[in-house]
Amino acid sequence: MNVKFYRERGGKLLAKMWLGGGNNTAPNNANSKIDIHSHHQQLFSDLYNEVRAVAPSAQLTPAMRSRLEKVKKSDRRAVVSRLKDGCSPLFIACKKGNVEIVEYLITVCSADVEQRGQYEVSDDRSVHTVTPLWCAAVAGKYRVVDLLVKHGADVNSMSDTGSTPVRSACFMTNLDIVRLLVGHNADIQKPNYNGGTCLINSVQSVELCEFLLQHGANVNAQDIQCKTALHYAIQEHRFETTRLLLSFGADPFQESRYKDDALQTACLKGAHEIFQYLIDTLPYSTERIASAFELLGSTFLDEHHESQRALQYWRAACEVRERAGISKQIQLPRRQYRNMSEFLDRNDLESLALDLDSMRMQSLIICERILGVQHKDMIYKLMYRGAAYADSLQYQHCIDLWMYALELRIAKDTILYCDTCFTAQALVKLFLDLQEKNNTGVLADPVRTEDVIYTIELLIADLGYCNRLLQATPVFKTHQNSWDKALKIISHLLHLVTQLPRVATLELQLKRKLYQVLIGLDPRTTQGDTLLHLAASKNNVLKSQNIFDENGQQSGNLFPSIEVVRFLLDCGARPNATNYTGSSPLYIASLSVNFDQSIIEVLLNKGAHVDMKNKHGDRPSRQMEENPRCTVSIARYMSLKCLCAQVITKHSLKYQGEVPSVLETFIHAH
Repeated sequence: MNVKFYRERGGKLLAKMWLGGGNNTAPNNANSKIDIHSHHQQLFSDLYNEVRAVAPSAQLTPAMRSRLEKVKKSDRRAVVSRLKDGCSPLFIACKKGNVEIVEYLITVCSADVEQRGQYEVSDDRSVHTVTPLWCAAVAGKYRVVDLLVKHGADVNSMSDTGSTPVRSACFMTNLDIVRLLVGHNADIQKPNYNGGTCLINSVQSVELCEFLLQHGANVNAQDIQCKTALHYAIQEHRFETTRLLLSFGADPFQESRYKDDALQTACLKGAHEIFQYLIDTLPYSTERIASAFELLGSTFLDEHHESQRALQYWRAACEVRERAGISKQIQLPRRQYRNMSEFLDRNDLESLALDLDSMRMQSLIICERILGVQHKDMIYKLMYRGAAYADSLQYQHCIDLWMYALELRIAKDTILYCDTCFTAQALVKLFLDLQEKNNTGVLADPVRTEDVIYTIELLIADLGYCNRLLQATPVFKTHQNSWDKALKIISHLLHLVTQLPRVATLELQLKRKLYQVLIGLDPRTTQGDTLLHLAASKNNVLKSQNIFDENGQQSGNLFPSIEVVRFLLDCGARPNATNYTGSSPLYIASLSVNFDQSIIEVLLNKGAHVDMKNKHGDRPSRQMEENPRCTVSIARYMSLKCLCAQVITKHSLKYQGEVPSVLETFIHAH
């Protein structure tokens, strides 16, 4: 008992001596925890830096292993699981192929084999969240992949884009790793979120495709564009892969989203060897083969600038029809193609063989007949050919083709689609450039007013449908941006209308259509600005590299524009409409950065309220009073009704329910 008492008493005294008294125990425990945390953080930092710095075949230094093994096993896992720059030490080791370090971290430190890290794709600099196994498979580290699989890593784990390790290994053509993963039950049928399969990712390698097909890969699996591996093999001119896929039952008649089957894909991509193989081995109709020859010729003319090769394929099309005794069915001439007709036979073809411009126009006509107006390549060809005309100073031909492309894009995708806005903006840029050149005497002819008005009518005709689309949830930011840009484009086109020679009948027709839009639809930007707000604002610029100079600013100061303000007011625009900050067009015009007295006077004469306050309590009258450049008599535009409303709000007099509802709104605005 005495010994026990001595030990207990002595132990307590020793503890007091060591810790400095019983009252200080808790603070020192807290300090101890802080010290441990700092120690672990320093250990992780040193480990991370060492893993990043070592050679691919190296191990951790003995000193680092000793430091790690002195930490409790439960804490050891927490240390190696910390992240820096989105990656753990295990993830870095897997990426570099340090198999000994990977094994040490898993077996000695209990590192989590499923802990994700950030992997940057070198091609496009995109960053993806993936598992260590995915990382090692893409990096081609076979021994690391083998080790991770043996330690239970999920062979079907997906990245943030839905891609599995085996699919990514296929993309990198790591056949040995693919074999290893498939041997451990990796799912080769599992696509990513875009529908891309292992087979689609493997068309660059005949051997890899054959391995996948022998292990049951679906040869006709489609991605979100409805394309199969056969489509991609043809796109990349992979002749042997194409033959292999067809031998395993690939359907050459399966169509993509744009109705491209194997033969049409070969024509559009200029894969002439595959094209010849397809028409030699598959039962296509005579007309289909003839049209395919013509489409292939157009590709060589437009994409490769080989006019003689194009003539060779077009002559072959004529021969196919002549041998079969069939006639060519063509479309009616179009104004956009200068009313040119497609050639019918060899005689017609030879008559234009020396006219390169006529051949290029023939190419467009051929593509429209075969592809149809909704095909993405058709619209691209119109834009490309139009740009080529602009480069050769044939501006009207460019305008005709780009207006046609805009018409097709709106019909296909609406103005909320970014490519539609790009087309409209390119057209505005061209109009503005040509008008500036005409004003400076560089060009004799101005932009045709009817072209500008037609472009405005195309855009405003689509506003109602697009406005309804924007009411549906979720609302996408890209759609909102396109909507805002479309309204700015319309305001710029209206500026052009006010600067060009007047065409009374067309202008009257435009004003009627604008009246219906302004009154019935009242289109607003995402900040609530009307077209009248935009017309009065210096910030109304089109931000695009195609319209801006090297400083990132739109060339020329088009806004504020008194002409556009007058035009919109004539069309019924409301001078007292407010945006989401409660600011009217008059308030925007009265700001010093936008100040233009003529615009202010026009708005006031049309009934704009000079004392209407916004949500910040500011009024146009205050801005005008503080602006020394403003000579407008504010009292002249201040009605007795306005003064009464100000008195009521100033003294917080009760008016709800005491005055008619229309006056309640009026008082609230003041």
